[in-house]
Amino acid sequence: MKIRINMLSGAESAKGQGVASAYREQVTLVKKINDLEVEINSKSSKFDIYHIHSVNPTYRMRMNKKHLNIVYVHFIPAKNHESIKLPKLAEKIFDGYVNSFYRKADELVVVNPCFINDLEKLGISKEKITYIPNYVDHESFKPLSKEKITELKDKYHIPQDKFVVLGCGQIQTRKGFDDFIEAAIANPDIQFVWVGGFSFGRIMHGYRKYKKLLKNLPQNVTHIEILDRIYMNEVFNICDVLFMPSFMELFPMTILEIANVHKPVLLRDLDLYEPILFGKYARGSNVDEFSKELRKLKENTTYYNEQVDNSIFISDFYNETVLMKSWKEYYQRVFVKWKSKKNN
Repeated sequence: MKIRINMLSGAESAKGQGVASAYREQVTLVKKINDLEVEINSKSSKFDIYHIHSVNPTYRMRMNKKHLNIVYVHFIPAKNHESIKLPKLAEKIFDGYVNSFYRKADELVVVNPCFINDLEKLGISKEKITYIPNYVDHESFKPLSKEKITELKDKYHIPQDKFVVLGCGQIQTRKGFDDFIEAAIANPDIQFVWVGGFSFGRIMHGYRKYKKLLKNLPQNVTHIEILDRIYMNEVFNICDVLFMPSFMELFPMTILEIANVHKPVLLRDLDLYEPILFGKYARGSNVDEFSKELRKLKENTTYYNEQVDNSIFISDFYNETVLMKSWKEYYQRVFVKWKSKKNN
């Protein structure tokens, strides 16, 4: 008998979110598993499992004892304050709501093992928490020909003869946008490109500051507004390196996407990357260190090729076969566990 799963998500209501990309990829992946019957945002109650991808109040209301309730943890409330700026009272209410949402779930899935401790601090048993990493389809994100890349650089108005550094994501303080711009100022011979915008408008941290900054960018910085995901493989291919100076992340889909394109990755030196990327990336802690790494990637072909190999390692590690097996085993295990508790 197939396990029937209802995937519930409102993540795609705002463009440019990594959560929406992760949701789409996970659903596409598990739909390929023969032992599962998957529907999306169904109104029916005839399911064995409700797999909830976003913390919408309507989804919380649908959590009951008639089915197994799995919640995907894409963020920790206390660590979300650097993304969205709310009045203190509203922030406290929102944090309490999300924490109660997680506590109400029968099972939780995290995309980074670093956040298991954060959930335990909320009073959630470790036995309810499972780590399963994100996944990106290798057919949607892959290297393109040199001829195609030349054509795409013209499309996006990127100089053909420049070393190109790409930044992606919502423009906010947490993403390290200030350091991205400072690195560009320090390296005027390198072309910097940022793809993304303000998915949540004025409530995003640094909104006014960055709206003003976008009107007066350095000459070697190109800003591309939020793109539909189907076009992201194009911009990954026109760059030479992905530079993400974020101060806090979970498991950025962008890293898996660029790894599939076999381009190096430069990240801020954060503990959370080590267990998911195994040290296979360039790193820095400030603008000076970022600049040194960028110059080394630009000028040292041997080092650049080493970092390409690191990205290929990441791409190969997070492959479809392994993660399909992980999800199949997970759904079977937690469903049997839930049925056993229900029958006792």
